[in-house]
Amino acid sequence: MNEKDIQAIQLLLATPKNISIIPHRSPDGDAMGSTLGLYHFLLKLNHKPTVIAPNDFPEFLAWMPASESVLVYENDREGTTKVLKEAELVFVLDFNALHRTGEMENVLNKLQVPFVMIDHHQEPDGFATYTYSDIKFGSTCEMIYNFISFLGKKELIDKTIATCIYTGILTDSGSFRFPKTTGTTHRIIAELIDLGVENSEIPTLLFDNNSYERLQLLGQALQNMKVLPQYKTAYITLSQKELDHYNYVKGDTEGIVNYGLTIKGITFAVIFIEHSDEKIIKISFRSQGSFDVNQFARQYFNGGGHINAAGGKSQLSLQETVAKFEQILTQTTIQ
Repeated sequence: MNEKDIQAIQLLLATPKNISIIPHRSPDGDAMGSTLGLYHFLLKLNHKPTVIAPNDFPEFLAWMPASESVLVYENDREGTTKVLKEAELVFVLDFNALHRTGEMENVLNKLQVPFVMIDHHQEPDGFATYTYSDIKFGSTCEMIYNFISFLGKKELIDKTIATCIYTGILTDSGSFRFPKTTGTTHRIIAELIDLGVENSEIPTLLFDNNSYERLQLLGQALQNMKVLPQYKTAYITLSQKELDHYNYVKGDTEGIVNYGLTIKGITFAVIFIEHSDEKIIKISFRSQGSFDVNQFARQYFNGGGHINAAGGKSQLSLQETVAKFEQILTQTTIQ
């Protein structure tokens, strides 16, 4: 982040303000960790921050400090719109295009206040007044740690803020296994642990609190997996009927796509999930090595993300979407 923007933000934060903090739609651990971490930091600066999520976050993140204070736009459009209109400053974290907030985009587009974007995805839109965007980072939470340091306020990071930041780094790094996990990442993690982060408990809260239905849904997903070794690809489908059968709740399909990459010889893994209420098929793409799923998602499925992790969507039926995908594979080179 350049020095001029840092100084401008320091000036903005010098006096108490109503501040809205926005994660992307269907917020994950990094989105919630970064927004809540910033929320607790701004409280220490005597601001009045409010985290407003476009829709509900997964239940497995509900233990995070102050998660109960998060407002959900889809649950109270009128109330959250009022809060947004009263904001004097808006932070958008872990996304770089306003359409990632769904219907909330219509409200955000009309706000005449400074926006600060902090994000690690490719090809950011130019809507923000101040932008800290860098694809070298594996998580927005690592960038939040840096952002607080840039402001000269690192000493304000306490156990609560550290817990939020740790959670986002842990989840977006694949438990520190993904390539963008650097020595600096681990040094930050060490500092967070020294501040009191319960590093042995957080993975349990995130990954080991499965319901019986969630495990049954995982079993169904693995049964549905199709492997295409000629394309180094594995994909999974889950229909609305299957989600309903296993009493699906938000977050139950988190991480399932990664099972495809555990198969020897597979470079590209995909999951297609039918959401009848939204009339779309939600798609998650994962890859290993140099195959760029960000470009794949942008080109074919109205999505995007990172080189090795991206999302997309289709308004075709589940069967038509899979047929389209298989046809695209015949024209795609996967190393």
